[in-house]
Parts: sequence; C-alpha cells; structure tokens
Amino acid sequence: MGKIGDSELIINGDGSVFHLHIRPEELADHIILVGDPGRVDMISPYFDSVEFRRQSREFVTVTGSYRGKRITALSTGIGTDNIDIVMTELDALANVDFSTREVKEKKRSLTLLRVGTTGAIQPDIPLGAYVFSHYSIGCDGLLNWYADRNNISDRKMEEAFMNFTGWNSYLATPYIVKASEDLIRIFSDVAVKGVTISAPGFYGPQGRVIRLGLAMPDMLEKFEAFRYGEYKITNFEMEGSALAGLSRQLGHNAGTICCVIANRYYKGASPDYKKYMENMISMVLDKFATEA
Repeated sequence: MGKIGDSELIINGDGSVFHLHIRPEELADHIILVGDPGRVDMISPYFDSVEFRRQSREFVTVTGSYRGKRITALSTGIGTDNIDIVMTELDALANVDFSTREVKEKKRSLTLLRVGTTGAIQPDIPLGAYVFSHYSIGCDGLLNWYADRNNISDRKMEEAFMNFTGWNSYLATPYIVKASEDLIRIFSDVAVKGVTISAPGFYGPQGRVIRLGLAMPDMLEKFEAFRYGEYKITNFEMEGSALAGLSRQLGHNAGTICCVIANRYYKGASPDYKKYMENMISMVLDKFATEA
C-alpha cells in the first residue's frame, strides 16, 4: 500500500490521531463504545485505575484497568457517520505506524462493544431488557461506500429484507452484517437474540411522524412482521451496523448490546433509564474482565 498521505490520515502535532486525540500507546485492546459522552463518566468510576481522560468534540476517551483488564471507554456521538470516523481512527492507531505512515505488517485485532439504548419493536421485549445484535441492518448506506462490502454482508438476508418490505428505491441499499461470534457467545446468556435496524436518523428513519409524512408509511409493521429463519427484527438504534461492517472488514471483533428504554409496538417508554444503564455497564465490565 505504501506511505499514507498527510491529507488522508491526519496526525496531530502531539502524535495523536486527528479527531480522537489519542496516541497509539494509549489505546487498549478491549474497547467499550458509548454514544453519549456523559456515559464514559458512568464507566470510569468502575475502573480500579485510570491512565488518562481526554475530550475532543464529542469524543471522550478514558483508558484504565478493571480487574486486571486494560479497557478503553470511548464516546462516539450519534450516527454511523461518527462510527466511520471512530473505527477508521481506532484501526489506524492499532495498525498504522505513525512514524513511517505505513500499515504495519503484523496486524492488531481489537475487541469493541457498543453499549447503548434502544427502542424495541416486538411486543414480547420488555423495558429494561438487553438486546445483543446478532445481525445489524444498516439503512444508512455507509458500508456501500467501501469496496468488497459483499464479502462481509449477508446478501441473501438483504434480498429477503428488501423484497419483504418493498424497499423504497430512493433510500440507500441496506447492508446486513453479523456480529463477532465470540461476542455473541459471551452475551448469549444475558441478552435477547437481536436483529437490529441501524437507522440514519431518530425521527422519520425510525418511523416517527411529527409533521412530515414517511416514504414508507407501513415501515414499522413490515419490520415487526419480517422473519428470516430463526430471526426477527427486534429493535432500532443508530450506530451498530457501521461498527459491525467496518470492524469485520478491518479484522476486529465487534458487537452491540443495548438496553431497551422504549417499545414502539405498544408505545411505552422509560425516559428515566439511568439505573438500567448502570446495571448493564456493570455486567459488561464483568464479562470483559472474565470472558473477553
């Protein structure tokens, strides 16, 4: 591949990567990703020790140790566009020599888990439940910008999904990617088996109508009714598809687990969900320390 140009990978004067503002040696092999910057400060008090805390824009990073496991907690902000930034820069930190600007011959594989909140669309998923995304359905189109997306996506499932929903041709072509098998195994005993829609927005792309109508008015009903073998669509969120797709292409292990704070089927919600998140963070850290 040769030397990566200055304009393609921007390295700050202090040797840190452009957006995240962290240096290669500051990144742990195990990474917990959260959307809200405030949630990093929900995680770090659990650490036995903290190496540093740094903030750049919406990206807050803390690296520390929990029960002997070195872990980085990092906020991504909202949306798959931010995941594109985060995953590209995390991989560069792991696999590019910043002094020569060349890709390292020996690759480093990261384990990344997104911990977030979600809205369920099936009637049997209660508020407070955890959903682990075995498959993520990207309705954002991000992965389609990269070469070889078909090599890591489930094309048959994509075709079945588009045919069943009558996918609107004006929308981005969906991509469907499976999570890391190791992470699926680790969280199989605590979470609902999920197929998750990653939407490119919170309102219209998730079927919410405030003042504007929808391009696919029956979207929620179609999503709820879709079946593919043993799988059914369980929930909405906004980042997991890009995380699953880019991680798989780059050789990392990634997955998404979310706490249900709303159910779109019966229109229930729990806006005061801090205790749910605290319980999930504690569980995730224990799993990381003992099984990941």
